[in-house]
Amino acid sequence: MSTPNEHIIGIHVDDRYDEAQQVQEILTRYGCSIRTRLGLHHTNGNNCSEVGIILLQLIPDDEKAGVLVSALKKVEGVQIKEMVF
Repeated sequence: MSTPNEHIIGIHVDDRYDEAQQVQEILTRYGCSIRTRLGLHHTNGNNCSEVGIILLQLIPDDEKAGVLVSALKKVEGVQIKEMVF
């Protein structure tokens, strides 16, 4: 029995303060395609980093997942890396 591919997306946001709203709108629009979401940023308790990383596990073989990735790639200051297992 074969299992569907696991699709993991890494999103690097260069400036969380400028790009976060646009990224969040896209993630909300395609939220049903996201199985798991994890957000990471550096902080020392007093200051948060402007850079952020979001990891997404997408629903396997979901058509809208490709549209989500395409929309994120259009946001200036956002880099996308994909892994498929």
